[in-house]
Amino acid sequence: MNAVEIEAAVSELSETPFDAAEFPYAFLAAFGNKETTIARLRKGDTNKSDVAGGVLQRNNIHLATCAPGQVNSTLNALRASPETLKGKVKFILATDGETLEAEEMANGETIASEYAKFAGHFGFFLPLAGISTIKEIKDSAIDVRATGRLNKLYLELLKENPDWATDERRQDMNHFMARLIFCFFAEDTGIFDGRGLFTQTVDRMSDAASGNTRAVISTIFHAMNVPTKDSGARAKAKIPGWADVFPYVNGGLFGGGNNVPRFTRMARTYLLHAGQLDWHAINPDIFGSMIQAVADDEERGALGMHYTSVPNILKVLNPLFLDDLRTQLEAAGDNKAKLLNLRKRIARIRVFDPACGSGNFLVIAYKQMRAIEAEINRLREEPDLRSGIPLTNFRGIELRSFPAEIARLALIIAEYQCDVLYRGQMQAVQEFLPLEAENWITSGNALRLDWLALFPPTGIGVKVLSDGLFNSPLGQPEIDFENEGGETYICGNPPYRGSQWQTDEQKSDLKAIFDGRVKNWKSLDYVSGWFAKAADYGTKTPTVSAFVATNSICQGRQVETLWSLIFGTGHQIAFAHTSFKWANLASKNAGVTVVIVGITKAPKANRQLFSESADGAGAVKTTEHINAYLVSSQQIIVGPRTAPLGDVAEMLFGNMPNDGGNLLLTRHEAETALNQHDVDSRFIRPFIGSQEYIRGTERRCIWIEDANYAEAGMNPWLANRFDCVREKRAQSDRPTTKNLAGVPYRFGEVRQSGNETVIIVPSVSSESREYLPVGYMARGTIASNLAFALYDAPLWNLALIASRLHLVWIGTVCGKMKTDFRYSNTLGWNTFPVPTLTEQNKVDLTKCAEEILLAREAHFPATIADLYDPAMMPENLRRAHERNDEVLERIYIGRRFRNDTERLEKLFDLYTKMTAAQAKPAKKTIRARKTA
Repeated sequence: MNAVEIEAAVSELSETPFDAAEFPYAFLAAFGNKETTIARLRKGDTNKSDVAGGVLQRNNIHLATCAPGQVNSTLNALRASPETLKGKVKFILATDGETLEAEEMANGETIASEYAKFAGHFGFFLPLAGISTIKEIKDSAIDVRATGRLNKLYLELLKENPDWATDERRQDMNHFMARLIFCFFAEDTGIFDGRGLFTQTVDRMSDAASGNTRAVISTIFHAMNVPTKDSGARAKAKIPGWADVFPYVNGGLFGGGNNVPRFTRMARTYLLHAGQLDWHAINPDIFGSMIQAVADDEERGALGMHYTSVPNILKVLNPLFLDDLRTQLEAAGDNKAKLLNLRKRIARIRVFDPACGSGNFLVIAYKQMRAIEAEINRLREEPDLRSGIPLTNFRGIELRSFPAEIARLALIIAEYQCDVLYRGQMQAVQEFLPLEAENWITSGNALRLDWLALFPPTGIGVKVLSDGLFNSPLGQPEIDFENEGGETYICGNPPYRGSQWQTDEQKSDLKAIFDGRVKNWKSLDYVSGWFAKAADYGTKTPTVSAFVATNSICQGRQVETLWSLIFGTGHQIAFAHTSFKWANLASKNAGVTVVIVGITKAPKANRQLFSESADGAGAVKTTEHINAYLVSSQQIIVGPRTAPLGDVAEMLFGNMPNDGGNLLLTRHEAETALNQHDVDSRFIRPFIGSQEYIRGTERRCIWIEDANYAEAGMNPWLANRFDCVREKRAQSDRPTTKNLAGVPYRFGEVRQSGNETVIIVPSVSSESREYLPVGYMARGTIASNLAFALYDAPLWNLALIASRLHLVWIGTVCGKMKTDFRYSNTLGWNTFPVPTLTEQNKVDLTKCAEEILLAREAHFPATIADLYDPAMMPENLRRAHERNDEVLERIYIGRRFRNDTERLEKLFDLYTKMTAAQAKPAKKTIRARKTA
C-alpha cells in the first residue's frame, strides 16, 4: 500500500463505529498487513501481548483497547510491558473509542487525539507499512488526504462521464479539477468571504436526488468569471443572488466556458467530503506532485509515490543560490543600504525548471526567497512592504498540460500564503484578486523547445496573445520581461529513464541533441538531455544549473560520453551531492539512487561536495576540484585500457561455448555420461560462471583438447554431442560461427588450456554486498564467458579484487547494471591504480587472500550468496576481509582510509599520476659526436 491508500483506510476506520475487539486487527489491516498475518494474531500464534485487550505484532506495534477513561494508564502498561521490549516494537497505542494515544518508542514522540480525528495522524504510523516517515507528512497530513479525496472524485466522475476521459475532453476534466482545487483553497483561506462558502453552497443548493449538482457548480464558476466592479455586469449575466457572493477571479481560471461533468450521488458525496478538509493547511510545494497523479493514468496506480520532500529539493536549491543569499543577508547585518541592494538582487533572480511537473522546485524557491525578503524588510523596518519578487521570475516547462496548470496554481497559492504570513490576511486578500492573466509555465517537450527563447536572459521574451492564465496557448510564454543584470538559475528533477527503457520518442529527443556531437550517445540516460541543454544555454548567458539525476550518469561509460561534451562547452562542476536515496511514499520502496550535479562556466574557487552516510548523516567538503565521478580530484575521465595500469596479472573473459547448449551439462547429465555412456572423466570438467559461483550451482562441460578429439569421437555419446554442435554452428548466419562447425568438440572462444588455476570474478554482483565475491578455482576448472578470470595468477591478485578499495573503484568507473555492480576487465581491472608492491607486500596480501578463502571454507556448504549477505556474513569472514583491507590500505597511505570518499580521492590521485607517467615520452639518449 502507498500513503494515500493507507490514509483512506485509516479514515474509513475512524468513521466506523468503534469495536474494541476488532479495532487492533482493523488498524493493522489499514497499514497493509495480510489476512494470513492477522489470522495468526487472532489465533494467538504470534500475539505475545501481556496487556489486557492487547495485540502485539513483533517488530511493529503493541496496541490495546480499554474501558472509557483508561487510555493513559493502558499506554503506561504497554510502555512498561516486558513483551514490548522483547518484541522490539516501534509503537505503542491505546484507545477507548473516545480518545487515542500513541508513542514512537525510538524517540518518545507521542500523539493524543479524539478517536474520530486520529486519521489526521496517519503519517505518524507510516513506518508500520515500511514507509520511512517524512516530516512534512507527519506535520500535515492534509496533502495526502486531499489527494485521496480528489482521486475518488475524479474516478467517479470519469465513470459517469466516459467521454471526459478521451483525449478530446481530458483537458476539460483537468481544468475542472484545477477550478475545484482553487475553490477548496479559497473558501478556507479568506479569499472567499465566508469559511466553507463553496462547499456549503453546493451542499445547500444542490440535491443529490435531483442531480442538479452540475448546474449549481456551473453557475458558481460562471459568477467567478463576471466582474463585480461593474454593477450591471452580473445582472446582465443573470447571476442568481445565491451565487453573487462569489468574487470575480479572472486570470482565465474560470474563463472559456463553464462545462461541468455530470455528478452521481456518490460523486457529490466525494466532493463534499473533499471540501470538508481544512485546505488552509495545504502545502502547494508538496501537494502539487501528488495531485498531478490524480489525472495521470500511469501514475494513478502508484498514487502518492511521487512525493518530493522539501529537504531533498533544498539539496539542489541551497547550494545553487539560496545559501549565498542567506550569507549575504547575514553579512549585511543592519546596514540598510546593503539590505536594499540585496533585496533588489533577489527581485531580479530568475529560476527556471525545464521539467517542472507540478512546480515543486519553483514553489520552494519562491517561498524561500520570500522568507529572505521578509527578513530584509523587517531589518529595514518595512514589514508591510509589498513583495518585489514577481511570480513570472519562476518559469517552467512541463510535457503534460495538467501538471503545468497545477504548477501555475501552486505558485499562485504560494504567493497568497506568503502574503498572509509576511503582510497579514487583510493585505493579502485585498491584493490577491483578480488574478493576473499571464502565462509563464510552458507545456511542451523541454528537449525540443528553445530554452533561450522561453527564458531569455534579458529583453522581451516570446509574446503570444491570450485570454488568460488557464486558457492561454500552452506552447509559449507571453510575458514582457526586462531583467538586465539579473541572475539565472536552472534546476529540477527531470525524468531519468535508462537507455533500455526509453520510448522511441525519447530516443529521438536524445538523437536531436547528441547525434553528431558525441559517440555512444544511445547508451545515455534520458536525464542527460537536460544537462546538455543546460550547458548549451550556459554558453549564451551566465547561469548555474543543477539537476537531480540517476547516479549512473557519473559512473561507467556514460561519463566519457556525457561529460566530455559538457566540459567541452567550458562548463565545470560547481557543486555536487554524491549518491543518496531519493525516497518516496511507496511502501517497502527504498527509492531510486540519485546524485545532484551543479554546472557553470564560472565556478567559485571553493566548491562544495556533499555526501551522506548510510545512517543519513550529512557531510560537506570544500574542494578546488570536483571531477565527473563526483570525487574531489582533478578533472579526468577513465577510459578502457587493453592492459593493466599496474604490475598485476592479466584479466580475460572466460570461455564462450557457442554450442547451442550441447557442450554444457548439468551435474546429473555429467554423472549419466560417466556412468552409463562410458565417457572418460578427463573429458568432463567443472564449468563455472557468475551465477554458478555465487549461487553454488554445479555445472559441467565437455572439454576436449585437439590432441584428444579422435579418441573422444570414438565414444557414441560424445560423437552425438559433437554432431549437434556442428549442425547448430553450420546454421548460423555469422561466418565466424560457421567456421567453428569444423571444430565441434571445442568451445567457440577458448582462453585457457584447462590446466590452470582460475581466479574468477563475476561480471555482476549485488549492490548490497560489501565486497566483490571473487573466487579461487583449482586446476581443471573451466571459466564461463559470463565471468572474468585470471589464469595461473599469483594469489595476491585475489586480495586486491576482494578489497573495499577495489569495490568502490568498480562501482565508480564501471557503473551499475540496474542497481548491481557491473564488472569490466578493461575499464575496472586494467585501470585500477596499484602502487609498486614489494615482495613482502605480496607475501602479506597472499596470506590475506588465504585467510579469506579459509574463512569461507569453514562454512561449507554455505554459498557465496549466503556468506556475503550483509545480515548473515560470518564474523570470521568479516574479520578476514577487514584484515585484508587494513594490510592493503596501509600500502596505499600507511593507515586505514576513513571512508569511501577518501578511498576514491586517493585512487584518482594515483591514477592521474600513473597515467601521466606512462604518457611521458622516453628520454632520447644524445650521443657525443666523435672528433677527429
